[in-house]
Amino acid sequence: MSFNETYESELAFQADRRRATVEFIKIVSDLWYDKSIELVLFRNQLIDRNVSEILNLHEYACEFVQKPISIFDSVEIAQAIKTLDLPPAKLDIGKLTYEYHLEEKKFSNALAFVADKLNGAKTEKAIQPKDVVLYGFGRIGRLVARELMTKTGKGSQLRLRAIVTRGDINETVLEKRASLLRNDSVHGDFSGTVVADIKNEALIINGTTVNIISANAPEEIDYTAYGINNALVIDNTGAFRDKEALSRHLTSKGADKVLLTAPGKGVPNIVHGVNQKDHNPDSVDIFSAASCTTNAITPVLKAIEDSFGVKSGHLETIHAYTNDQNLVDNFHKKYRRGRAAALNMVITETGAGSAVAKALPELEGKLTSNAIRVPVPNGSLAILNLELEKETSLDGINTILKKYALEGDLVEQIKYELSDELVSSDIVGSSAPAIYDSKATIVREDGKNAILYIWYDNEYGYSHQVIRLAKYIAKVRRYTYY
Repeated sequence: MSFNETYESELAFQADRRRATVEFIKIVSDLWYDKSIELVLFRNQLIDRNVSEILNLHEYACEFVQKPISIFDSVEIAQAIKTLDLPPAKLDIGKLTYEYHLEEKKFSNALAFVADKLNGAKTEKAIQPKDVVLYGFGRIGRLVARELMTKTGKGSQLRLRAIVTRGDINETVLEKRASLLRNDSVHGDFSGTVVADIKNEALIINGTTVNIISANAPEEIDYTAYGINNALVIDNTGAFRDKEALSRHLTSKGADKVLLTAPGKGVPNIVHGVNQKDHNPDSVDIFSAASCTTNAITPVLKAIEDSFGVKSGHLETIHAYTNDQNLVDNFHKKYRRGRAAALNMVITETGAGSAVAKALPELEGKLTSNAIRVPVPNGSLAILNLELEKETSLDGINTILKKYALEGDLVEQIKYELSDELVSSDIVGSSAPAIYDSKATIVREDGKNAILYIWYDNEYGYSHQVIRLAKYIAKVRRYTYY
């Protein structure tokens, strides 16, 4: 075949791939909006993705499982899923395709395979949607709002009904709130519409009304006046940190449960995927989603503890600067944080090392920790230096973490990264709270010490953990196939 013939053949193949991807996008959308079935590809979101993004995700999938997973495979499996009568669900089409390749000879076609694999969906109980109120509208509040509104679909899970802020509500304030939700310097523009409804003191997000409520204290609010009942209040303010203070939310009419987006005192601190099942939402009213760093390291530490045992260790987190630091040198109640955040590396403390024990009691007293704030606005790195009980190797560590990223209870939490070129800006926008850098791991020659590098988007990845926990508390978790 000549060079020109080869080139023409490549063009034709690329055209076929892109046409298949367009078909795949339509099936993904139809399943989501018609049946509340969400397809993901090895935990990577597919809703609202363009053709190139989906093809790139397939390239990652091939490298991850070391099996050929093409867009044509995905279309075949997606068509089979669309044919079945399934309840609301979240299905990993990457895992299904991978397993189909392994078990293809057992089934006459893709439909028979998918029907067998998803047979458990028939026993799923119906879920009741849950009203959600965001108390506070800062960095995490806005990202949670974006994700909730992007994934509203038919409204069968979490429904964002109101946002509570302080101060007057007027045209200027509402427009500013709308603008901050619409545009973000780190995460880019919101892939939806945001309109300020001045008359009704609300934001119209993707055509749905979200009330803006002004209040100085939770006790002042009657959510039922806005048609909101039995709501989950997600507190993003950081003003209330202990059980007594957070209980004030439950005095509001229409409030039912509370979720704090920070470490809490006297309430269960949850890293979703690790310890949420230890606390039943039927008997617990107030939960904490712990910190972004705790959510990053705990899933990986669980995998290592369960597989090799951890004798002791040290956590050093290289953390993006946050809003509690100063933009320029000025007084700050904490040491060093008064220096200009965008110009300095700043040593500070982190409670993540000790906080891990709240989710993994077996690590109580085994970890020390510290933090360095660095001049990037988002994207952080946790370095775990661990002394192990059992001897292992670099391949041993990578094999275990790849297994945890592929199957089991932590597939939403651990992303296995394969790139030799990974830097902090690459992980911005990742929904996994822990991104394991397989190329950076160091294992001492005797196999008893390992240094692991865990990247995390301290805003976006954490926000997804908050939503996962919110779904558990609200009991709106759908049937899942991971």
